[in-house]
Amino acid sequence: MKIFNIFSVEGVNRNAQLARYWSNQELKRFSHVAVGDVVNVSGWRDEDKQGRHYRDYFPKARSYAITNYEGDSGYQGTAGEILLDLRAPLRDELKAKFDTVLSHTALEHIFEVHQAFANLAAMTRDLLIVVVPFCQNQHELPSFGDYWRFTPSSLRELYSRNGLQIIYESCNENFGCASYLFFAGSRHPERYPEFVRALVKLPLIGQWIGKTWWQKIIPRLWVEKV
Repeated sequence: MKIFNIFSVEGVNRNAQLARYWSNQELKRFSHVAVGDVVNVSGWRDEDKQGRHYRDYFPKARSYAITNYEGDSGYQGTAGEILLDLRAPLRDELKAKFDTVLSHTALEHIFEVHQAFANLAAMTRDLLIVVVPFCQNQHELPSFGDYWRFTPSSLRELYSRNGLQIIYESCNENFGCASYLFFAGSRHPERYPEFVRALVKLPLIGQWIGKTWWQKIIPRLWVEKV
């Protein structure tokens, strides 16, 4: 008889991987609309932690590139890899170079987060897809720290200040694991009527914090005590 283990998913650490698996599924929603030149910023080896590469998620891409910076999980010098420090002003040759820019769980490791987000926005001619943690265990290495956690309000403001309109936003709230925010914004939202029409603004998130597993799974049994 197989016993369900809430601490593992497919034999790996549930806390570390379940949110990643969720964000991978979210990214697949954009595989049919992300065209042209695509870049995965600070993407290390471009691995999706499920045996594939993010390059595979963009079958309609004309070109695909990866950027990294020096240090752990950083620049490797592979063919076509771009050395990029998001903390510094963006080099002119990278401005408006791509049609779709992907940043997956990188911004929390950059103290100069406003500069980093501005660089991401400046790189894209159209789509900017960002995945960041709302709630996650602290994780860092000697060459990079772990500085930030984000709310939907913070991402909406960052997109707006950089001239992008949000066309999609979502959040996972799986019990006992990291919680990610998945946002997509565009310079040309009229190109994505299916997303704009279906856009639902996230409510206040994190309502599960402080509840036990059964209070989250069976919310009708949960009664707030004042």
